[in-house]
Amino acid sequence: MELSSKHLEVSSSVFFVYVELLIILSCFNLQGLNLLGLATPVVTGNDTDQQALLEFKAKITGDQLRVMHSWNDSIHFCQWYGVTCGRRHQRVIRLELQLLKLAGSLSPYLGNLSYLRVLNLEGNNFNNEIPQDIGHLRRLEILQLSNNSISGEIPSNLSGCSKLAVVHVRGNQLIGEIPGFFGLLSNLKFLSLSNNSLTGSIPPSLGNLSSLEALFLPKNRLSGTIPEALGLLTNLSFFSVEDNEISGIVPVSIFNLSNIRGFDIGENKIQGTLPSDLGITMPYIEIFSVMQNQITGKFPVSVSNATNLMVFQVSINKLSGNLPSFEKLDKLSLFLIYKNHFGDGGGRDINFLCSLTNATNLKYLDISGNNFGGVLPECISNLSITISSLVIQNNKIVGRIPPGIENLINLEVIAATNNRLSGSVPIVVGKLQKLKIFYADNNHFLSGAIPPSLGNLTMLTGLTLKGNNFQGNIPSSLGNCKNLVVLDLADNNLSGSIPPEVIGLSSLSITLDLSLNYLTGVLPVELENLKNLGELSVSQNRLSGLLPDNLGSCVRLENLFLDGNLFQGSIPSSLSSLRGLVELDLSNNNLSGEIPEFLVSFGSLQYLNLSFNDFKGMIPVEGVFKNANATFVEGNSKLCGGIPELHLSICNSKTSITKRSNTSLKLKIAIVFVILGVTLVFSFLLMLWFRKKKEQPVATFAENSLLRLSYQRILRATNGFSLQNLVGSGGFGSVYKGILEETGVVIAVKVLNLLNPGASRSFLAECEALKNIRHRNLVKVLTAISGVDYQGNGFKALVYEFMVNGSLEDWLHPSVGMNEQEKMRNLNFFQRVNVVIDVAHALEYLHHHCETPIIHCDIKPSNILFDDEMVGHISDFGLAKILSGDRLNYSTTQSSSLRLRGTIGYAPPEYGMGSELSTKGDVYSYGILLLQIFTGKRPSDEMFKEGFSLHNFAKAALPERVIEIIDPILLQESNGNSLGNDRHCQCLNSIFEIGVTCSAESPSERIDMSDVVTRLSSIRDKLRPARLPREGQTLYAA
Repeated sequence: MELSSKHLEVSSSVFFVYVELLIILSCFNLQGLNLLGLATPVVTGNDTDQQALLEFKAKITGDQLRVMHSWNDSIHFCQWYGVTCGRRHQRVIRLELQLLKLAGSLSPYLGNLSYLRVLNLEGNNFNNEIPQDIGHLRRLEILQLSNNSISGEIPSNLSGCSKLAVVHVRGNQLIGEIPGFFGLLSNLKFLSLSNNSLTGSIPPSLGNLSSLEALFLPKNRLSGTIPEALGLLTNLSFFSVEDNEISGIVPVSIFNLSNIRGFDIGENKIQGTLPSDLGITMPYIEIFSVMQNQITGKFPVSVSNATNLMVFQVSINKLSGNLPSFEKLDKLSLFLIYKNHFGDGGGRDINFLCSLTNATNLKYLDISGNNFGGVLPECISNLSITISSLVIQNNKIVGRIPPGIENLINLEVIAATNNRLSGSVPIVVGKLQKLKIFYADNNHFLSGAIPPSLGNLTMLTGLTLKGNNFQGNIPSSLGNCKNLVVLDLADNNLSGSIPPEVIGLSSLSITLDLSLNYLTGVLPVELENLKNLGELSVSQNRLSGLLPDNLGSCVRLENLFLDGNLFQGSIPSSLSSLRGLVELDLSNNNLSGEIPEFLVSFGSLQYLNLSFNDFKGMIPVEGVFKNANATFVEGNSKLCGGIPELHLSICNSKTSITKRSNTSLKLKIAIVFVILGVTLVFSFLLMLWFRKKKEQPVATFAENSLLRLSYQRILRATNGFSLQNLVGSGGFGSVYKGILEETGVVIAVKVLNLLNPGASRSFLAECEALKNIRHRNLVKVLTAISGVDYQGNGFKALVYEFMVNGSLEDWLHPSVGMNEQEKMRNLNFFQRVNVVIDVAHALEYLHHHCETPIIHCDIKPSNILFDDEMVGHISDFGLAKILSGDRLNYSTTQSSSLRLRGTIGYAPPEYGMGSELSTKGDVYSYGILLLQIFTGKRPSDEMFKEGFSLHNFAKAALPERVIEIIDPILLQESNGNSLGNDRHCQCLNSIFEIGVTCSAESPSERIDMSDVVTRLSSIRDKLRPARLPREGQTLYAA
């Protein structure tokens, strides 16, 4: 398995953000010192300033922290929160309202605060454009508007603010070109336009800013070349144009800026070479990044003299040659040179590693994807104990993993894939308690037993040792690695049985690959725990016995490879639950019986190999069987029929007679069972009638249910419907948690509020909708109760299985009443992908696979519940409607009398205009739900008004700015790592495109849920390992 180095590519960006923060804080501190003698509470002031502040307040539409409530007549405006006035003239000189969750637009009246020196609105949610009137602020020295949602172009008359020293507008949605007038702001020291959508080239006029110390322009869409004139900025300390589309060659004068401490031109299209005297002309350099360009030539040896260097990143270029000693670089923290042409495969290529032992702060070391040869030196054991990532994959390195690696106690990542390492894995690797990833696959010469001590690595998420020569048994201790999501031990010489502790690891969610070994025995029943696994492969072993029935519990499987074993018997019917399968290989076994019809209904199945078994009977001609390039059945002499391209014999009359006989026998059996069933039902109804006579005060019916409950038992189970048991409430009733005394079973009881005129109809709708449907992503109704309570009042309730992990609403938007632990929990990216697929599968079932299509009518986060495995279930069918043919089973008049279908924000626009209900209405609600899940914003958010909606918000970000609208929690959790790589960005784009299409205003533009399931399954497949056809190889990216 290859570890994607994208997890380190953002490191210099993180450093630069940190640098920006330090510089801007120092600017504010200096400014504070300059004004300290001027600032004081006052009791009088200027009416113009007060009016300007009130106009500014009037434009604020969101104030979660209620900070603007102090802006009233009870105190003088100079004492309002965030306002500072000067002592002598009693005018506003500072307006500082940073990080206060304010929303709205910027008032043009800000331009009337003529004495203003500092305007700081950082980290809020201001939108629309920067008013031109800001250009009237002749005394303004600091303009800090970073991390808002400000759009439009940079105002042309900002040049009027001639005293500006700091302009910081990073993290907005600014467009247009960088104005040339910035070159006229002679006092400018700090200019940051990072993380916007600016286009055009860098204006040469910036070279006139002789006082400029920091220039940050990364993450825009800038093109052209770096102007020669920037070489005149002799005071420049920080320069970053990372992640643009800049091309050409860097002017030599730029490399001669002797005060430079931070230099980042990464992720562009820049060509040329690095100056050989780089470490001399930039003596103070601390951060140097030219990654992901087209730079060629030799490594600049003089870098070894840059004693202040902390970050060195030249990855993904075409640099070559051998590397010098770095013994003087004792401050190094990141050393990233992956994907170049360094080394010549010789024995001395990696001698430089020993010189890095002087870097006592070294944290990330990545030399992967080069041409390094030589023996892995023992000295890596002496690297700094701060190192967390050691990546040497995709080279020609030989030798053993040194036992001294146990010294590196903070290691989280060891990636040594695709080298020529030999010997055994040291037992002491099991002492690296923080290790999360250990990739040593495809070295071919690693041997011996897999150390049981690896079971001590309880934080391990990925273990791949495939393509080596390991022998012996799979250690059962690996079952202690409860966070493992990838386990790949394929293509070794492992023997013995599969440990139940390993195959029962419920955390495995990406892949479990044990193929190409010599494993024996049966598939342990514990595999039923793999409910979240995406790929399972035990191909090319010596496993035997029947395919276990509980294989159907692995409901998220997309790739299942059981080929090349000794399995017997028929394909179990439980596999019908694996409706998300994309690839299924059962070839080269001893399986028999008929090919099950349910394979026809697997809409995602793209590869099916049943060849070289003993299957018999007629092959279906629908579904995957229609595609001869996707279906393989050779080597089954008893099969017949199928499409002509399969070249099978025509089924003879004997086969047809046999099938007719089987059908006749089945029909007779069915008739017998129907008669028995009618008798049992009649007897059951008689028993119910007698019990109703004896048991008061309530009657219970439980058609197709698992429980028979009375009002008395429900009352006891919910502790008298106590507030402590209340889970939630809605328009038609309340839901209580209950525990049945006799069995301890936990249930959820929805008690209808019969005072609401629509409650009874809701009860009937839910009973009607749920009585004949079963799906793993629908909340199961156990029974329904209808009767009277102890006071003689009507009582109706529905009893569901209890969903222990609450609702999607609780996870996305924790409420005030939740405890701190619940408030802190979050859904990660892959969990969110799984949720939208779960809901999509349920809606696809309701719309396309029920006997008559069912419209849910109220898809929203509070109606999506999670079980103990975090599988999503749709609940609350109180508004559901069943379609009969092409029409509803109630008239439009009747249905509209209940109430407007759905919830505001999620209900489709056509329902508000009186249109008939349709499955496309659910699709719209689903689209809004999907967008909410990945942006973290409700459709009712304060920013969505005056025609601007969540749909428009997402649509405007496509295709290149989706990373800007994604829920910030996801970015925080990934630290920009996984979500920043190309594949994840493409998948994010695809996900948002589905949400935008589903929530289109016109129903005809919306896709149906079958298409949604197919597309999302394809996206999840891209996020997971992809199997190379027929060679048992698997590609990964972290």
